[in-house]
Parts: sequence; C-alpha cells; structure tokens
Amino acid sequence: MSEVADAPVDRSATTYVAGHRGLVGSAIWRRLEREGFSDLRGRTSQELDLRDRDRVFEYFRATRPRYVVLAAARVGGILANASRPVEFLSDNLRIQTNVMDAALEAGVERLLFLGSSCIYPRLAPQPIREDALLTGPLEPTNEAYALAKIAGIGQVQATRRQYGLRWISAMPTNIYGPGDNFSPTGSHVLPALIRRYWEARESGASEVVNWGTGSPRREFLHADDLADACLHLLDSYDDDAHINVGTGVDATIKEIAALVSDVVGFEGTTRWDETRPDGTPRKVMDVSRLTALGWTPSIPLREGLESTVRWFEDNPSRALARG
Repeated sequence: MSEVADAPVDRSATTYVAGHRGLVGSAIWRRLEREGFSDLRGRTSQELDLRDRDRVFEYFRATRPRYVVLAAARVGGILANASRPVEFLSDNLRIQTNVMDAALEAGVERLLFLGSSCIYPRLAPQPIREDALLTGPLEPTNEAYALAKIAGIGQVQATRRQYGLRWISAMPTNIYGPGDNFSPTGSHVLPALIRRYWEARESGASEVVNWGTGSPRREFLHADDLADACLHLLDSYDDDAHINVGTGVDATIKEIAALVSDVVGFEGTTRWDETRPDGTPRKVMDVSRLTALGWTPSIPLREGLESTVRWFEDNPSRALARG
C-alpha cells in the first residue's frame, strides 16, 4: 500500500485519545481541538484503567470511536526502567493489547500507535533509519519498555495484514514540554535536568551533579511539534512500516545541561558522576521519510525549554507532585 493516505481524517468523527492527560496525549488533544475535531473522547486512568481488559472493551462498545490515538503508556527514565522492568513490560503490553483488541472489535478505521525511539538497537547506525529495527541488541536499561513497543508495532502490522484496517505506527524521539513528569527518579533526562537545576537555584547550591559522563548525544522534540506531526500522519500517512518522528538534530547531554542551566538561571557549576550509567551512546533519528511527507518541526530547543521552564515555575504543585 502507498505511504500516502487517500484523504484527511473526518474532523467530526468520534476520536478517542488514549492517555489524553499525559505529556504527549494532552498535546495531541490540544492540537486536535484547534483543528476543529468536534467529538474528542478521553478517560483518565482513574476513570478507565487500560490494563483492565473487560472495562476497555466495555468502553469501546459504548463509544464506538472511528479513530484512535494510542498515546497511553507507562514511561520513565533510566532509573525507573532499569529498576522496574516487569511493570514497564507488563503494563505496556496490556495497555496496547487491550486498546488494539477492543479497537479491532469496534472496527476502528484509523489507529495511530505511538512508540519510542528506544525500540532501536543500542548501537544502531546513526541517524537511525526505520529499517534498523531488530538488527541488534537493545539498550539494557530500557529493554523491557522497548520490547513492549516493538510488540505494539507488530500488532499494528498484523492488524493491517489480516483485517485491512488503515492503522499506523509512529516512533517519536525524546519528547519534552509543559506538563512533563519532573520526578527526580521517574522522569526522562530533560525534565530531570530542569528540576535539578531549578532546585539548585532555589536552594542557593553551588554545584549540580549529573549522572554519567555527559558525552551521549540525544535528540529532543517538543510535545506540541509531535502533536502536529501526529495530525499530519493521520491525514497523510498509510503504510505498514512504522515512521520516525523527530528533528534529526542532536546534542551532547553536557550541551543540553548547559542550556538548561542557562535557561533556569543557575549560576553554579556542574559536576558529572561518571560512576553512573550513560545509556545509549547516541540516538538521533533519520526523519527523511517524514520530511518527504511534507512535515518539519517548528519549535527550536531553546524556545521549547523556555516555555517548559515557565510552565514548571507557574505550576510548582503539579510539577513537583511526583517527587
């Protein structure tokens, strides 16, 4: 089947965003609202535990969505992934399988499954092309999460082949933005750095200590850019293969930390604890297939960081709630 979809999705159709309160899901919800989607549906994890198969099926039978964006997942940084692999594997497998199985029963026409760039081998050639999947060992610190996401890609492909439904998968790079998880133990690197430097500034500390050597290279995409890309894919992409979503530009963690320190306004020094793990040496996406579809990001990293830090400072009770 061609990569290009036949027509844009119907803005009046019932559209369910799984994980609509999370960093990615909330950004997608806002983007769809701005676009004029008039029948958006969402449930919090308290209202609908996506690990509960019976309740998920009940919800889909009652709602009968035409489109689904599957942005719900258990997520976390190196420490959370490495220390709780069972939860990262089991929870994500159940969330994905339940939503997709229920969507299949309900005849959902378009489903967008969101995975992660961690699906690729630890030492994949850079920038990472989509065909690098399953060509080498995964990064051990997030292997469980990666395996779950790889299974999700497989289920989307199997559904397309067996039932002919126009479901697709997208693999975003590292996402950040307002509403992120800033927990010092459960967050990803960028929000963790924001909180660390902010707390150091507030306490008057003279030094911040970061994990690793600072040499790994990472790519970051603002959640609002990802949301815009997701809408573009729903409108224009229809292919069996998953597609990368990112900027195609990376920087060292040391460079990122220096930028965060500057944006936050921390005036002390930074020390690197080289006894701590670095994770994957480099991870930057090849986004040529997405670019060929006519989409590119629009939010520069510094601008995105400034908006994220503003949100953090304006919402301290929410930002620090998962400490």
